[in-house]
Amino acid sequence: MSRYTGPKTKISRRFGEDLSLKTNAAKTARRLAQAPGQHGAKMRRKMSQYGIQLKEKQKVRAIFGVSEKQLTRLYQEATTKDTNTGMTLLSFLERRLDNVLYRAGFAPTRAAARQLVNHAHFDVNGHKMDIPSYRVQVGDIVTVRKNSASIKVITDAIKDNDKTDLGWLKIKSGVIKVDSLPARENTTEHIDEQQIVEYYSR
Repeated sequence: MSRYTGPKTKISRRFGEDLSLKTNAAKTARRLAQAPGQHGAKMRRKMSQYGIQLKEKQKVRAIFGVSEKQLTRLYQEATTKDTNTGMTLLSFLERRLDNVLYRAGFAPTRAAARQLVNHAHFDVNGHKMDIPSYRVQVGDIVTVRKNSASIKVITDAIKDNDKTDLGWLKIKSGVIKVDSLPARENTTEHIDEQQIVEYYSR
Protein backbone atom coordinates (compact mmCIF):
# COMPACT_ATOMS: atom_id res chain seq x y z
CA MET A 1 0.00 0.00 0.00
CA SER A 2 1.57 3.26 -1.12
CA ARG A 3 -0.44 5.64 1.05
CA TYR A 4 0.09 5.83 4.81
CA THR A 5 -3.12 5.05 6.71
CA GLY A 6 -1.84 5.08 10.31
CA PRO A 7 -2.08 7.80 13.00
CA LYS A 8 -1.86 11.28 11.49
CA THR A 9 -0.47 12.98 14.61
CA LYS A 10 2.45 10.55 14.51
CA ILE A 11 3.52 12.00 11.15
CA SER A 12 3.35 15.59 12.41
CA ARG A 13 5.37 14.64 15.50
CA ARG A 14 8.03 13.06 13.29
CA PHE A 15 8.57 16.41 11.55
CA GLY A 16 8.00 18.52 14.65
CA GLU A 17 5.33 20.71 13.07
CA ASP A 18 1.62 20.72 12.31
CA LEU A 19 1.10 19.46 8.74
CA SER A 20 -2.68 20.12 8.78
CA LEU A 21 -3.41 16.40 8.63
CA LYS A 22 -6.08 16.58 11.36
CA THR A 23 -8.85 19.02 12.18
CA ASN A 24 -7.90 19.51 15.86
CA ALA A 25 -4.77 21.65 15.52
CA ALA A 26 -4.64 22.50 19.24
CA LYS A 27 -4.53 18.85 20.25
CA THR A 28 -1.83 18.12 17.68
CA ALA A 29 0.29 21.10 18.81
CA ARG A 30 0.52 19.75 22.36
CA ARG A 31 2.42 16.68 21.18
CA LEU A 32 4.72 18.14 18.54
CA ALA A 33 7.68 18.66 20.88
CA GLN A 34 8.34 14.94 21.21
CA ALA A 35 9.08 12.59 18.30
CA PRO A 36 6.97 9.41 18.10
CA GLY A 37 8.12 6.14 19.61
CA GLN A 38 9.33 4.90 22.98
CA HIS A 39 12.56 6.87 22.73
CA GLY A 40 11.08 9.87 20.94
CA ALA A 41 12.36 12.34 23.52
CA LYS A 42 15.94 11.38 22.67
CA MET A 43 15.56 11.32 18.89
CA ARG A 44 16.24 15.01 18.15
CA ARG A 45 19.75 14.97 16.75
CA LYS A 46 21.72 16.82 14.12
CA MET A 47 20.97 15.59 10.62
CA SER A 48 23.22 15.24 7.61
CA GLN A 49 22.54 17.26 4.46
CA TYR A 50 21.06 14.16 2.86
CA GLY A 51 18.87 13.64 5.91
CA ILE A 52 17.55 17.20 5.64
CA GLN A 53 16.76 16.72 1.96
CA LEU A 54 15.05 13.38 2.58
CA LYS A 55 13.02 14.81 5.45
CA GLU A 56 11.79 17.72 3.33
CA LYS A 57 10.78 15.37 0.53
CA GLN A 58 8.94 13.08 2.93
CA LYS A 59 7.23 16.07 4.53
CA VAL A 60 5.83 17.23 1.19
CA ARG A 61 4.60 13.71 0.52
CA ALA A 62 2.80 13.70 3.87
CA ILE A 63 1.29 17.17 3.42
CA PHE A 64 -0.16 16.57 -0.04
CA GLY A 65 -0.80 12.84 0.40
CA VAL A 66 1.12 11.73 -2.69
CA SER A 67 3.10 8.56 -3.27
CA GLU A 68 6.81 8.41 -4.01
CA LYS A 69 6.04 7.51 -7.61
CA GLN A 70 3.69 10.47 -8.02
CA LEU A 71 6.14 12.95 -6.53
CA THR A 72 9.03 11.64 -8.63
CA ARG A 73 6.93 11.95 -11.77
CA LEU A 74 5.93 15.51 -10.87
CA TYR A 75 9.56 16.45 -10.24
CA GLN A 76 10.64 15.00 -13.59
CA GLU A 77 7.91 16.98 -15.34
CA ALA A 78 8.91 20.15 -13.45
CA THR A 79 12.50 19.82 -14.72
CA THR A 80 11.25 20.06 -18.32
CA LYS A 81 9.76 23.53 -17.74
CA ASP A 82 11.61 26.81 -18.22
CA THR A 83 10.49 28.03 -14.78
CA ASN A 84 12.14 27.40 -11.40
CA THR A 85 11.93 23.64 -10.78
CA GLY A 86 11.10 23.84 -7.07
CA MET A 87 8.33 26.42 -7.48
CA THR A 88 6.94 24.56 -10.49
CA LEU A 89 6.78 21.37 -8.43
CA LEU A 90 4.85 23.17 -5.67
CA SER A 91 2.54 24.66 -8.29
CA PHE A 92 1.76 21.17 -9.62
CA LEU A 93 0.93 20.00 -6.10
CA GLU A 94 -1.21 23.05 -5.35
CA ARG A 95 -3.23 22.47 -8.51
CA ARG A 96 -4.32 18.96 -7.52
CA LEU A 97 -8.11 18.91 -7.29
CA ASP A 98 -8.14 17.58 -3.72
CA ASN A 99 -5.82 20.41 -2.66
CA VAL A 100 -7.98 22.99 -4.46
CA LEU A 101 -11.03 21.86 -2.48
CA TYR A 102 -9.00 21.98 0.75
CA ARG A 103 -7.67 25.48 0.02
CA ALA A 104 -11.19 26.64 -0.84
CA GLY A 105 -12.41 25.41 2.55
CA PHE A 106 -14.73 22.76 1.13
CA ALA A 107 -13.03 20.08 3.25
CA PRO A 108 -11.25 20.24 6.65
CA THR A 109 -8.24 18.22 5.45
CA ARG A 110 -6.79 17.09 2.14
CA ALA A 111 -7.69 13.50 3.03
CA ALA A 112 -11.33 14.53 3.43
CA ALA A 113 -11.18 16.42 0.14
CA ARG A 114 -9.71 13.33 -1.56
CA GLN A 115 -12.62 11.26 -0.32
CA LEU A 116 -15.16 13.79 -1.63
CA VAL A 117 -13.51 13.65 -5.05
CA ASN A 118 -13.29 9.85 -5.02
CA HIS A 119 -17.04 9.73 -4.37
CA ALA A 120 -17.61 12.00 -7.38
CA HIS A 121 -19.28 14.88 -5.54
CA PHE A 122 -17.76 17.54 -7.83
CA ASP A 123 -17.75 18.51 -11.49
CA VAL A 124 -14.92 20.20 -13.36
CA ASN A 125 -16.13 22.29 -16.28
CA GLY A 126 -19.49 20.51 -16.14
CA HIS A 127 -18.07 16.99 -16.23
CA LYS A 128 -17.94 14.50 -13.36
CA MET A 129 -14.45 14.26 -11.87
CA ASP A 130 -13.41 11.50 -9.46
CA ILE A 131 -9.62 11.78 -9.80
CA PRO A 132 -8.07 13.60 -6.79
CA SER A 133 -4.78 14.12 -8.64
CA TYR A 134 -6.47 15.94 -11.54
CA ARG A 135 -4.48 19.12 -12.16
CA VAL A 136 -6.69 22.16 -12.62
CA GLN A 137 -5.92 24.71 -15.34
CA VAL A 138 -6.53 28.45 -15.48
CA GLY A 139 -10.19 29.00 -16.29
CA ASP A 140 -11.41 25.71 -14.84
CA ILE A 141 -14.71 25.82 -12.94
CA VAL A 142 -15.26 23.41 -10.05
CA THR A 143 -18.85 22.94 -8.90
CA VAL A 144 -20.79 20.61 -6.63
CA ARG A 145 -22.70 17.92 -8.50
CA LYS A 146 -26.47 18.32 -8.43
CA ASN A 147 -27.04 15.07 -6.51
CA SER A 148 -24.45 16.09 -3.89
CA ALA A 149 -25.68 19.63 -3.26
CA SER A 150 -27.82 18.54 -0.28
CA ILE A 151 -24.99 16.82 1.66
CA LYS A 152 -24.65 18.75 4.92
CA VAL A 153 -20.84 18.78 5.13
CA ILE A 154 -20.70 20.27 1.62
CA THR A 155 -23.51 22.80 2.08
CA ASP A 156 -22.00 23.99 5.37
CA ALA A 157 -18.58 24.44 3.71
CA ILE A 158 -20.10 26.39 0.84
CA LYS A 159 -21.97 28.67 3.25
CA ASP A 160 -18.90 29.30 5.40
CA ASN A 161 -16.57 29.99 2.47
CA ASP A 162 -18.81 31.96 0.11
CA LYS A 163 -17.24 34.96 -1.64
CA THR A 164 -13.69 33.94 -0.75
CA ASP A 165 -10.72 35.23 -2.75
CA LEU A 166 -7.47 33.29 -2.39
CA GLY A 167 -5.70 35.19 -5.15
CA TRP A 168 -5.57 32.33 -7.62
CA LEU A 169 -8.91 30.80 -6.58
CA LYS A 170 -12.21 32.69 -6.57
CA ILE A 171 -15.07 31.13 -4.59
CA LYS A 172 -18.66 32.33 -4.86
CA SER A 173 -21.98 30.53 -4.37
CA GLY A 174 -20.30 27.15 -4.15
CA VAL A 175 -18.37 27.64 -7.38
CA ILE A 176 -14.57 27.61 -7.48
CA LYS A 177 -12.92 29.35 -10.40
CA VAL A 178 -9.21 28.93 -11.11
CA ASP A 179 -8.33 32.54 -11.85
CA SER A 180 -4.56 32.10 -12.27
CA LEU A 181 -1.70 29.74 -11.50
CA PRO A 182 -0.73 29.59 -7.81
CA ALA A 183 2.22 31.73 -6.72
CA ARG A 184 4.87 30.60 -4.23
CA GLU A 185 3.21 32.48 -1.37
CA ASN A 186 0.01 30.48 -1.89
CA THR A 187 1.75 27.45 -0.38
CA THR A 188 1.36 28.39 3.27
CA GLU A 189 3.12 25.35 4.78
CA HIS A 190 6.80 25.60 5.73
CA ILE A 191 8.44 23.87 2.75
CA ASP A 192 11.99 24.28 1.47
CA GLU A 193 11.48 23.17 -2.12
CA GLN A 194 15.17 23.63 -2.96
CA GLN A 195 16.05 20.76 -0.62
CA ILE A 196 13.65 18.53 -2.56
CA VAL A 197 15.21 19.56 -5.87
CA GLU A 198 18.66 18.76 -4.48
CA TYR A 199 17.45 15.38 -3.22
CA TYR A 200 16.20 14.33 -6.65
CA SER A 201 19.14 15.81 -8.55
CA ARG A 202 21.79 13.87 -6.61
